[in-house]
Amino acid sequence: MKKYAWIIGAAVSLVAAGAASAGTLDDVKAKGFIQCGVSQGLIGFSNPDSQNNWTGLDVDFCRAVASAVFGDPSKVKYTSLSAKDRFPALQSGEIDVLSRNTTWTMTRDTSQGLKFIGVMYYDGQGFMVKKSLGVDSALKLGGAAVCTQTGTTTELNLADFFKANKLEYKLVAFEKNEEVLAAYQDGRCDVYTTDQSGLYAERLKLTAPDDHVVLPELISKEPLGPLVRQGDDAWFNVVKWTYFALLNAEELGVTQANVDEMMKSENPEIKRLLGVKNADGTAQGFGTGIGLPEEWAYNIVKQVGNYGEVFERNVGVNTSLKIARGKNALWKDGGLQYGMPVR
Repeated sequence: MKKYAWIIGAAVSLVAAGAASAGTLDDVKAKGFIQCGVSQGLIGFSNPDSQNNWTGLDVDFCRAVASAVFGDPSKVKYTSLSAKDRFPALQSGEIDVLSRNTTWTMTRDTSQGLKFIGVMYYDGQGFMVKKSLGVDSALKLGGAAVCTQTGTTTELNLADFFKANKLEYKLVAFEKNEEVLAAYQDGRCDVYTTDQSGLYAERLKLTAPDDHVVLPELISKEPLGPLVRQGDDAWFNVVKWTYFALLNAEELGVTQANVDEMMKSENPEIKRLLGVKNADGTAQGFGTGIGLPEEWAYNIVKQVGNYGEVFERNVGVNTSLKIARGKNALWKDGGLQYGMPVR
């Protein structure tokens, strides 16, 4: 079967390209909303309330794209997807963008007809255990039963870690997040492993969150970001530059509260970002160049905020997750987030 793997991969790419060939931006404008693929409920990233109103870092990214395209962050419909179902949903055209705590890997970026637009959250895989076990390091987990979700890089990283450290373990895997959490809560496994940000979120759902601890080790790189289908550069550009607009706005000090005042700024970078007209009344052209209104980035910041505001609102130190910016700080503040220039 291995000799046919490249044929299967190529077929997937062709199907995905075909799904995108009609022009996703035109299709989105015609139907009047963006279909966004999200998780099945992850606090801080994509999580519905009792009225099915979605909030979170990944949700706000979809709202930012809708603001760029429509000038209205509410023009989004959400499709809740398991890890197993998320890629087929995007490949088939069921959704327009996948914003679901998904790790950027070479295979996903090259052989599945998908295209990452950037890293919304730099993360790494970790472990959570009950404090009563007295374990303070992942290196002491030999012989443990480990719960995780199927269809993720988590399973592969787990195997690599235990093999590299010559430790035995028992895998207990489920398709849905809630099944993994229930198994851990019920004692069917000793350890819960996923992205560390996800562990902090899932811990809040446990009966006694303070009885559990996230171990300090990170065993992988997990750059989490949104995806679109390959074969549609126009839509890729819209989604990609929405991401860069969020970062550039923060770097330039443009916020929801001051964006209207910033429209009067003499800073040429701010003027280009916000689509302020030239002295002769002509447009800058950066919005129309990607099929959007000139005020596309203004709408993003006015209606959703900049990257820092989105981060702090959903997962920051003043939320229940209490996550510091760390690697997700801007490059000028010692982090990895870096927006490409609008010019």
